[in-house]
Amino acid sequence: MSDPTAPRTTAGGLPLEPVYGPGHVDGDLDVQPGAYPFLRGPYETMYRSKRWTMRQFAGFGTPEDTNRRFHFLLRQGQNGLSTAFDMPTLMGFDADHPRSRGEVGREGVAVSTIEDMEVLFDEIPLDRVTTSMTVNCTASVLLAMYLAIARRRGVAWSALGGTIQNDMLKEFIAQKEWISPPGPSVRVVADMIEFCAAEAPRFHAVSISGYHIREAGSTAAQELAFTLADGIAYVDEVLRRGRLRADDFGHRLSFFFDVHSDFLEEVAKLRAARRMWARIMRERFGASRDEACRLRMHAQTAGVTLTAQQPLNNVVRVALQALAGVLGGVQSLHTNSFDETLALPTEQSVMVALRTQQILAEETGIADVADPLGGSWAVEALTDAIEREASALIAEIDRRGGMVKAIEEGFPQLEISESAYRDQQRFDAGERVVVGVNKYVVPEERPLDILRIPLEVEERQATRVRRFKDRRDKASVRTAIERVRAAAGCEENLMPSLVDAVEVGVTVGEVSDVFRAVFGEYRDPAHL
Repeated sequence: MSDPTAPRTTAGGLPLEPVYGPGHVDGDLDVQPGAYPFLRGPYETMYRSKRWTMRQFAGFGTPEDTNRRFHFLLRQGQNGLSTAFDMPTLMGFDADHPRSRGEVGREGVAVSTIEDMEVLFDEIPLDRVTTSMTVNCTASVLLAMYLAIARRRGVAWSALGGTIQNDMLKEFIAQKEWISPPGPSVRVVADMIEFCAAEAPRFHAVSISGYHIREAGSTAAQELAFTLADGIAYVDEVLRRGRLRADDFGHRLSFFFDVHSDFLEEVAKLRAARRMWARIMRERFGASRDEACRLRMHAQTAGVTLTAQQPLNNVVRVALQALAGVLGGVQSLHTNSFDETLALPTEQSVMVALRTQQILAEETGIADVADPLGGSWAVEALTDAIEREASALIAEIDRRGGMVKAIEEGFPQLEISESAYRDQQRFDAGERVVVGVNKYVVPEERPLDILRIPLEVEERQATRVRRFKDRRDKASVRTAIERVRAAAGCEENLMPSLVDAVEVGVTVGEVSDVFRAVFGEYRDPAHL
């Protein structure tokens, strides 16, 4: 047996006491949910008034394939959509481009044209179902297409609810999907924030994302620090322009966090995130309205914790991570499917993932009490500890001149890589146990039935795009592309020209080519 007196830490390295008491807690435990700085939740009655949105990530194959999955999930009781796009769409290449070969529809849905977007959301009531889109360097084009199809259907932009990820800084830090350098990339994000504040006030123009930072190997404190530092950079850019105050758009910023298996640390991280961001908005940016200081978050269970070995064990991992997310006070949640480490999830595995959330909501009673772990000495002490560590990292980023400069120097990238290396060392030494992988291993396992994307999907989608391009009014397309080029080359907001461009048939790849030409193409610094 292990020595009970030996030092213990959380997965992120925070020291753990064998037992906690009032002497371990720094903060005021009397703060209530819904009250600044929102430690105990953004809303007073939390899930008693409105359950978290169950927003399962979905996207594969053609727009028809994903549309069918959307309708399946809505029939099963899901109340929000979340869209995964394939690699060509994410990187700004149309399905008929040579560089798209082998990737069309493989890990998300292929969308190159407004026609694809129409099919993707066929018979989806855009004014009644909120939609999330996980896309970054081409986010402006996909949002323009979404707005354009809403206008075609007579749906007012003011009625559209949802979120587009659009967090380019975390791409340079962790996920590595980009077109242009950090400077112009942040400019486009700010354009979208300004545009949505005026034209689509219920739509979140950015989801500032720690998820991919954590999946790349960061600790919980690093995830929190780098995510909030990215948010600071976006707010700085919008305020620098002088057209909006923090109170005008703070409530339209949303956040996206990973939920790992270290239960108490994850609950503490989500609670600390709200308190830190509230103080940043008020004390750093001068927001006076509580609404502008209130951090709302989506969360997803940790894909990196899923195992190919004994994959049914992932059902348990996901359930416990989802429980931590709900106890931490998330506003929407995606639960991973148990087979996602092997392939795109099947309908059966997606239903199990959705039912996991529904069981938590309907059978456990945890939705009836706001912040039920608030006041736990262990949780409060860990909340304080993770906030201290994250605040120190943000101060270091400020010392380096802000997040864009820190990224250019490679600071967050190096911090994450060192954290990932330490974690791998712990796993290799058996200090970090992964059940079914380095402990409780079984010699043989029966392969699961997995979802396979037919080879002909790629050619079918590429042919559709070529035919779409052939049918367009070429003169209108050329004029629209030049209008986007002109807007990109000055300080004009890009979004109006993008909506007009996709309306006449300009594609994701064609807009991305403009970005490549005007903004340049980014290359990771060699020293990283």
